[in-house]
Amino acid sequence: MLHHISLGSLDIDRAALFYDAVLFPLGYVRVWSDLDAALDRKAIGYGPPGSGDKLAIKQVHEPIMRSPGFHLAFASPSRQAVIDFYEAAMATGGMDGGPPGLRLHYGPNYYAAFVIDPDGHHLEAVCTNSE
Repeated sequence: MLHHISLGSLDIDRAALFYDAVLFPLGYVRVWSDLDAALDRKAIGYGPPGSGDKLAIKQVHEPIMRSPGFHLAFASPSRQAVIDFYEAAMATGGMDGGPPGLRLHYGPNYYAAFVIDPDGHHLEAVCTNSE
């Protein structure tokens, strides 16, 4: 259904470090960068290696409006990748939104971690297989 989604960041360089670290364990990489200091519209894009972006992060200059209940959930290939996502977030300026573990109220194999990025965006990594 979705082609891609974009989020704003007040500090694109900090966001790049964060997203490079947290998305790598999930199998996503930076697929393009437009970080020319001369431009006012800096941005980076993430997706599966060799593809286009599914997530773009764009430099903004105004405080970011947040919508209660909104979060992004990234598909994870394994429970270990969920753990690695969470640990990378904690090491690069993210905040804990819920440590890795089973969320049985969502399903018998729903293993997830919740974090808040340095700009306040709520993120989740989720694995629904039993490994």
